[in-house]
Amino acid sequence: MANGIRDKVAILGMGCSKFGERWESEPSDLMSEAYEECLTDSGIDSSQIDAAWLSTAFDAVNVGPSAIPLSTALRLKYIPVTHVENMCASGTEAFRGACYAVASGTADFALALGVEKLKDTGYGGLPARGRGVTNDLYAPTVSAPGAFAQLAAGYRGAHRVDKNELKRAMAHVSVKSHANGVNNPKAHLRREITHEQAINAPIVAEPIGLFDCCGVSDGAACAIVTTPEIAMSLGKTNIVSVKALQLSVSNGEESGFDGWNGAHIKTTRIAAKRAYSEAGITNPRKEISATEVHDCFSITELVTMEDIDLADEGEAWKAVLDGRYDADGKIPCQIDGGLKCFGHPIGASGLRMLYEMFLQFQGRAGDRQINNMKYGLTHNLGGHPVQNVSSVAIIGHYNG
Repeated sequence: MANGIRDKVAILGMGCSKFGERWESEPSDLMSEAYEECLTDSGIDSSQIDAAWLSTAFDAVNVGPSAIPLSTALRLKYIPVTHVENMCASGTEAFRGACYAVASGTADFALALGVEKLKDTGYGGLPARGRGVTNDLYAPTVSAPGAFAQLAAGYRGAHRVDKNELKRAMAHVSVKSHANGVNNPKAHLRREITHEQAINAPIVAEPIGLFDCCGVSDGAACAIVTTPEIAMSLGKTNIVSVKALQLSVSNGEESGFDGWNGAHIKTTRIAAKRAYSEAGITNPRKEISATEVHDCFSITELVTMEDIDLADEGEAWKAVLDGRYDADGKIPCQIDGGLKCFGHPIGASGLRMLYEMFLQFQGRAGDRQINNMKYGLTHNLGGHPVQNVSSVAIIGHYNG
């Protein structure tokens, strides 16, 4: 019977580029920037890496459709390299491939790297994809802000939340994240905003306003993983291990409106439940110390708090306003600024979230440091509320 990968994989090192409008840089520059930090952090030589995974989501506009750009940019030693894409969960998908390789015993050291360079497209949002079943069905009729505005409407209707109260809670999500981003030199946007600015900003898709949306960006992040035993043999003492790594993909049920009220993300609930089981977590509200969740829009973060069981059904908006997820709250969320402040270079975001959690467990987060970390959770949501993929990763100190 499958029993997961809890404590079978250790994160040996991580790296992250500066996110932003990196006009002067090629994708290979961003990959190298993240990789050099990661390799130095890991303490191994590039020749020791046995396999690698590259994640991008819009390969045709920046990197290319294969894994070759990674192996050439980093001059990897003719090892197997795999290109993966799973919408906004692409970075976590690369991490999953590397972790499974180590857990299975097929690699001692595996690399996961995500990169995306979206600013060069000149497009304000995500570039249009090529044709395909999903695009034929949905792309002509709904935009990303429009789709998540429907999530807000579904949540508001299902839980009878006053629209002004929900708008206040959404504004607080953004204000909190922007305040956190000020303390992160690698963030794209490092500027605080006020509740008044967020509430009164131009509407993009009611009730989603300008400051409820994350931006696009250029960036890269990566990880090198190994076994805890190898990490200890290399002299590592403060070892961070993977406690759980779960993925759930829509099967079309939500789009059939069969038992789904439009007020939550079903795949996130399934992935979170599986991850808690794999990690041995029975009370996430007491055991999870901090989260990095997919705040493509402020309503997404709010709803996710219920989907990962960090708030009661229909009560997340109150928890947000009470400061539960603020930097000084019980369970800080987006302590590094989140997608709101980093932007969302799709292939890199999942690994960027893990990078922040890794720094927290290493005690290297500077002004953002959270004390007494037990478990850190990251979450990605790819696609629209009606059809999507969700990933949940949980990491923590290795206790042998």
